[in-house]
Amino acid sequence: MENFRFYVPTDIRFGTNQLAALPEALAPYGKKVLLAYGGGSIKKNGLYDKILELLDQHDFQITELSGIAPNPRIDSVREGIQLIRENQLDVILAVGGGSVIDAAKVIAGGVYYDGDAWDLVVDNSKMGQAVPIVDILTLAATGTEMNRNAVISNPDTNEKLGTSGWELIPKVSFLNPENTFTVSKWQTAAGSADIMSHLFEQYFSRTAGTDVQDEIAEGLLRVVIKNGPVALKTPENYDARANLLWTSTLALNGLVSKGRSGGWTCHPIEHELSAYYDITHGIGLAILTPRWMKFCLDFDPTSHEKFATYARNVWKVDPLLDIETQARKGVELTYNFFKTQMEIPMTLPQVGIKTDELVPEMSRQVLAHNNMQQIYVPMDEEAVERVIRACFEEMTSF
Repeated sequence: MENFRFYVPTDIRFGTNQLAALPEALAPYGKKVLLAYGGGSIKKNGLYDKILELLDQHDFQITELSGIAPNPRIDSVREGIQLIRENQLDVILAVGGGSVIDAAKVIAGGVYYDGDAWDLVVDNSKMGQAVPIVDILTLAATGTEMNRNAVISNPDTNEKLGTSGWELIPKVSFLNPENTFTVSKWQTAAGSADIMSHLFEQYFSRTAGTDVQDEIAEGLLRVVIKNGPVALKTPENYDARANLLWTSTLALNGLVSKGRSGGWTCHPIEHELSAYYDITHGIGLAILTPRWMKFCLDFDPTSHEKFATYARNVWKVDPLLDIETQARKGVELTYNFFKTQMEIPMTLPQVGIKTDELVPEMSRQVLAHNNMQQIYVPMDEEAVERVIRACFEEMTSF
């Protein structure tokens, strides 16, 4: 295990009836609030009205930024920065899923940056002071509610990139599983796949001696596998929603990643799919992940042992099988879980990407924006192309 810094000061307010504490959570940062949210689902489920009524009772002044897209765009970030500056706002209240909170993070940093906000996405070394952020999470997926990371899209350049900053960690996060009851089956499945992918990206590492991190990851994966299908079939099952929500947070707050090195694989590739085609992030990850797993097993036999461990500890694959068979069985079970139990379309044509003409360009962009030699199984442009092209057909071998 390697040396690490673990610093996550977010005040988590988990469970029902926590919203009454919102004025108390906001008050230390000021009375003038930017209320950021997405497409209006918080108005349909009544959360919007509750927030406005509560803040009005405590004399908060609200300026709204609505319409933040599922793949949050730099235009919304620029608009939010302008609103804060023009109205001299003190704090951001982000209400929604990870996209809203990610946008809020770059808005928060952009207020104190003299140049264009996209600079902060391209080069996170420019990220410094930030406006405080409080959030109310409505979707179990990204884990952004308890970390310093954000991902933003730029449609003008077909780029979707991640950035980070220590000052971007939310001050307070409200996590009420009831706020996720109205999440659609599609987004519930996508969020579950996103959580699992976060864990995969960290779990498959070459760093030795990370027993604690590995067992946390394996346990969290089992939680998603158990509760994801339940939430899909009975969306108001509180325990299923609660476990998914907390797993989402723990999957990406540093518990699994600290003490080990290595880069991410499926996320950088999926970011190109989203940048060019604006597909749902978690769905893209579900489609890519089993193909990437098979690529690892086909081209690097040294990966078999870790995948076999994953298969045994997460899927309870028979330990008497030979190592490679165990590993490939784990890939098959992962694919079938996404396809059958989470009802995710498992090819790119099924999500609207009908042609592979942009595959070479997307593959080049993956290599341009990411060091694909530091990942679990290093990939060149040809390897990235191979994985993406495999996503155009159903998997019949593992």
